[in-house]
Amino acid sequence: MDFEPKWIAWEITRRCNLKCVHCRSSSELEVDDHPDFSFDEAKRVLDDINSYASPVVVLSGGEPLLRADVFDIASYGTDLGLRMCLATNGTLVNEETCRKIKEAGIKMVSLSLDGASAEIHDDFRNQQGAFDGTMNAIKLFNEHGIKFLINSSFTKRNKEEAPKIYELVKGLGATAWYLFMIVPTGRGEEIMEELIPESEYEDILNWHYDMEKEETEMLVRPTCAPQYYRIVLQRSKEEGKKFKRRTLQFSTGGSKGCLAGQLICLIDVDGNVLPCSYFPKAAGNIREQSFKDIWENSKLFLELRDFKGYKDNCGRCEYVNVCGGCRARAYAMTGDYLAQEPFCTYQPGS
Repeated sequence: MDFEPKWIAWEITRRCNLKCVHCRSSSELEVDDHPDFSFDEAKRVLDDINSYASPVVVLSGGEPLLRADVFDIASYGTDLGLRMCLATNGTLVNEETCRKIKEAGIKMVSLSLDGASAEIHDDFRNQQGAFDGTMNAIKLFNEHGIKFLINSSFTKRNKEEAPKIYELVKGLGATAWYLFMIVPTGRGEEIMEELIPESEYEDILNWHYDMEKEETEMLVRPTCAPQYYRIVLQRSKEEGKKFKRRTLQFSTGGSKGCLAGQLICLIDVDGNVLPCSYFPKAAGNIREQSFKDIWENSKLFLELRDFKGYKDNCGRCEYVNVCGGCRARAYAMTGDYLAQEPFCTYQPGS
């Protein structure tokens, strides 16, 4: 496997207008201890990345639309030749936002939808009106010809919504739908008892497999659920045929489970380079090192790429090369990022 950075999430602010139950960054409207960096700093970071690689760069947060210069940052990256994307909760999107998205050359916008109704979504997002805000953003994106994808996060409180959200998203014109299995970091640590138990994980992932086989128009992917790639191989073998999976230009291809520190990473607002959005351990800091140096030489990243160093069931598993277990979940639940995936029931060799 070639460990080339293909997708970078970049937390350009930690400020946010929502307080979602699962938020990895525990964002607030004012975050004095993690201030936004300057536009000059943003340009320096993009120059640094572009001198080494050509990944998709997703401007994220918090809520990136709270930065007055978000579209200046996007335009600068676009002019460098980088594929710039935007991750927003959708509630601040208006006509002017859409115009600026197109002018900045943003290729894809991701939105979150955690319920098929306002009642469920607004409860998850801790904000009345959040559902209507997202649906309004979708309407505007469709009117302006802006490509968007939908992310949906699941805990016990909304797990029954998965098929309903999928059917809703299919009719909204989304390019892709990503089903997220919550990793308990940030504010998500407070809902540990709401995590979907491991005994039910496989049921949801098998439902996703059956759904994906029939889906012909929209790309669908489970995220933070690397054991899905084991299930795909197991079920395909049982059925005696391999189904062709769709790919998206602005994804990592979907050929492997956990990609943290292997094909993807997160740069937080303080300049720390983390393996993924849910892995709160820094491999280095771009204010002190080049991105290339961190990516190629970080002890953390090198350990994540050494599958033989994984422990217990993951270390023994014949599917380690396609799954790898969620390293962020292992770290959050055990304190050891090389430990076995806590929510996988598979016994190697069985």
